[in-house]
Amino acid sequence: MRRDPGLPDAGAFRPDVEAVRIMLRAAAVAGETYSYAGLLMALGTRFSRPRMRALCKVLDVIDRDAAANGEPELAVFVVREGDRLPGQGWWVGRQDWGGAWTGGEALRFVTGLQQTATVFWQGREGVLLFQGLGGRMHPCSHRSQDG
Repeated sequence: MRRDPGLPDAGAFRPDVEAVRIMLRAAAVAGETYSYAGLLMALGTRFSRPRMRALCKVLDVIDRDAAANGEPELAVFVVREGDRLPGQGWWVGRQDWGGAWTGGEALRFVTGLQQTATVFWQGREGVLLFQGLGGRMHPCSHRSQDG
């Protein structure tokens, strides 16, 4: 498989924490989610396991910062295309969930966290950010199932 010369290789891919944070706040305001591949595309690269791992490290930083600032988590807006749920790494070590990582109960839990973040960010600077983007999400984003 040949590498697309217009996209960085996995070793050079370093997602910008602030850029990802802004994108996820906008997703929260809009009540939309990104697939892992869709967020990587929005960041200018295509999906690969190493790139996804780099992105997941950034998502961890964003959620740790959010918790320290009394904000709702944002990584919940990055989901698998197949079942619209966050990946395994998001679930590991959660103190607020003891159920299965798949299925309807997990989806209800995730949707609740997404709704909490949506309400939070719609009442803050996320609204201004979303308006600054012209009210549009990246075409790789997805409307959440309750949206």
